[in-house]
This record gives sequence, structure tokens and C-alpha cells, in this order.
Amino acid sequence: MNEATDSSIRRVAVVGPGEQAACGAVECTVGTTVELDPLKLVTYCSGEWNPIIFDAFVLCGAVEFCDRRFERPRGWGRHFAVRVPVHELKRWSDKRVSETLSDALAKLTGDRWDISFTQRKFKDPEIEQAHIHWPKPNSVILPFSDGMDSRAVATLFRGPELVLVRLGTKQIDHPKIEGRRQAFTTVPYAVPGRHFPETSCRSRGFKFAMVGALAAYLSGSKRVVVPESGQGMLGPVFCSHGPPDYRTHPAFLTKMQAFLHALLDVEIEFEFPRLWSTKGETLRAAIEAVATVPWRDTRSCWQPNTQMSAGGRKRQCGFCAACMLRRLSVHAAGQSEVRTKYMLEDLSARSLEDGLAEGYDQEKFLGEAQQSYAVAGVAHLDQLATLFDLQRSRPGLQMQLRELARALGESDETVEGKVRDLIGRHRAEWSAFLRSLSPHSFIRQRSMGVA
Repeated sequence: MNEATDSSIRRVAVVGPGEQAACGAVECTVGTTVELDPLKLVTYCSGEWNPIIFDAFVLCGAVEFCDRRFERPRGWGRHFAVRVPVHELKRWSDKRVSETLSDALAKLTGDRWDISFTQRKFKDPEIEQAHIHWPKPNSVILPFSDGMDSRAVATLFRGPELVLVRLGTKQIDHPKIEGRRQAFTTVPYAVPGRHFPETSCRSRGFKFAMVGALAAYLSGSKRVVVPESGQGMLGPVFCSHGPPDYRTHPAFLTKMQAFLHALLDVEIEFEFPRLWSTKGETLRAAIEAVATVPWRDTRSCWQPNTQMSAGGRKRQCGFCAACMLRRLSVHAAGQSEVRTKYMLEDLSARSLEDGLAEGYDQEKFLGEAQQSYAVAGVAHLDQLATLFDLQRSRPGLQMQLRELARALGESDETVEGKVRDLIGRHRAEWSAFLRSLSPHSFIRQRSMGVA
């Protein structure tokens, strides 16, 4: 591969309010391009303000800005040169920090990242101390979204030592304890805007890892639990038709561990308690532990709910890969949901159009992209189910299995055996789900015959 030409490098400079970037660099301004909310930052303050937390969130915002601001070329990868102002320049400029950071981001996004640091000149935000219920040392940190796996694993790990770190927009179940706010109730930064040139947004995995790790660091904890089940964690790597998606994969998160150790001088470990379980098995285990777990309130859909509404009610699409995995998992767990939760109400319909809810504006929203989502949803679960079929086995699968084994610190043979067992259980669940549908269902018809 030829070295990138100077003109192909995306140069970005993070600047403070009123500052200007050097000639030729795109400005990423703290306060506008990246917003940090003092009211949300306060939940990351245990008494004395720690500037490294602010710097870390500025870095997160800069990475997200770069990832969304610059459209990917046909060859996928981009080359970024980013300058970030920080408070503790010596700490951030350590060669181990820059190298492990670039390595982790490259694995996650498929891009090349040259990140350098300068002395920050603008002031820290004014953080008013608040009455925060702070976690006990050695807590278990769980990054908690609005997804079904998050809800289920939070149920399985329930207890006073569990700390939920919010990734979504809703408030956690119990936002106050003894009249005091809990720590880590919201993500304290945002990159505002709705229509960015690039939509792949692989940098979400960096946000996920950093928010959880910073909560662990501030709590004196070493454990960050990744709630994703096996299909969601490994499927986007094993079954990708483009660059693999590593956002919750152990290969990326072990690289994040190396970066965090270099930066914070602490050992923080990401744990994968449901790696060898299907999503359906995880849901079933949570319901068996607490029958009233409110898993039906969760959301799995990849698509904006602004495009998925009927009768004034927002829904999940019901046919993207994430929704199909959810519906498969609900069936595998012996549960059910009301049809009106999804835009695709009738899974046994002969076509996507025939199965959609009455009142959905098909002319406005049901275009080529939605049809592609419906095709990809079935194809992804099919491909995962047939991963080890000799006639369909992917080139590079053995390399991906070895990569997983290295990340987990286990032998190649052990990890391949565990993956084969997981895939076998996924295949059985997928086949049973397909057989539950009408033979004329467009979903069943699009399957490669797994049923």
C-alpha cells in the first residue's frame, strides 16, 4: 500500500472557544463542535475535579467528529492527523499512550490515526459540586444502553456492587439513592448534528469503552462488563461483507485495555460474561432470575425511529439485522411481543410491503435502503448459522478465530470449539424460528434453507 499523499490526510485541530486552528486544518471547537455539559460532567466528579476526565471526553468527541465528518472513500480507510489540547501534556505525550491509542482506533474503525497532543490553554469548565451517590471501590461497571442485552445482564449482575453507566438518552431505573444523584447517569459530551457525510460511525465502540473505563477508574474498579451476547459480539466480524465491525469484540477491547493502562496506569479489564451464550439464552436466564425484568421496554433497532412511526406511535422497524436477531431471540426464549411494537407486524407476510403496519408512509420511507435492510437482516443470521459449512466457509475465518483466541488468552482449539458450539445453538434457534413462520413468508423464502 502506498503512503497517503498529503492532500488525502484529513487534518483536524481541536481548539477552545475563540481559538483558531493552524492553516489547512478543520476546526473542532470545544463548546460547539463538541459540547461538554457541566451538569452531566458533575456525575464524573468525586469531590476534586480531575482534568484528565475532561481531556478524555474531548478526545472522544474529536474521534467521533472525525469519524462522522469525513465520508469514507471506496477503499474504506481514511488517514487522520488530529491535534488535541490536554491539561497534562507529559502524560498524554507518552509514546506508549499515542501508539496504543492509534492501534485501538485503527482496529475499531479501519482508519489510520495520527494523534498528537498540545498544551491546553482554555480553562476547565466550572463544575459545581453536587451530592452524588458514589460507587464503592471494586464495583462492577456495566455500560448500560436501552438494549435487551444490557437489561438482561444488569438483571443477572444485580446487587449493590453493580454500577450502571448510561450510554443512551433515558434516565436509569433509579436515578437517585437517598435523595442523591448517582454517578455516571449520562454521557457528558455530544457531537451535535443530524446529517453527517459518514453514517457508519464505528467510533461508537470507542465511546462505549471509554465511558465504561473512566467510570471504573474513578470508582477504583478494575471490572467493566460487556453485556453483548455471542451473536452480536462475533457476528459483525465473522459475517461482514466489508471491513469487520469490532465495536464490542475482544480483539478491540484488549487493545483498549493496553491504551488505558498506558494512560491511567491502572489495570482495567473488559469482561465478556455472555460471549458464549446466544441472545435468546441471555434473555431466558434473566427472566428465570427475575420474572418481572422489563425487557419488553428495550430497543434494538438500528434505524431512526423518526422514520418508523404509524398512528403517531414510534416503533422499531422489525426487519433490520438487529431487529431480526431480537425477534429470533424472543422466540428462542419462549416469549412473545405485541405485533405493534414493530413496523413489520406480520412476519409471515409474502413481502415486506404486505407485512408493514397500516398507516406507514411506504411511498416516503420504503425505498431501496429499507429493502436492503430487510434482505441483510435475514442474510446475516443465515450466514452466521452456516459459518462452518464447508461450501460456504469464509476465507479468513481461521485467521479471525486465531485473533479471537489471542484476545481471550486461550488456545486456538479451545476457542474454535466454543465458537462451533455457539454457532450450532444459533443455528438451532434460527431454524426453529423460521419453521414457526408460514412457508410463504418472505423471510423464510429468503433463507438459504437453514430451516
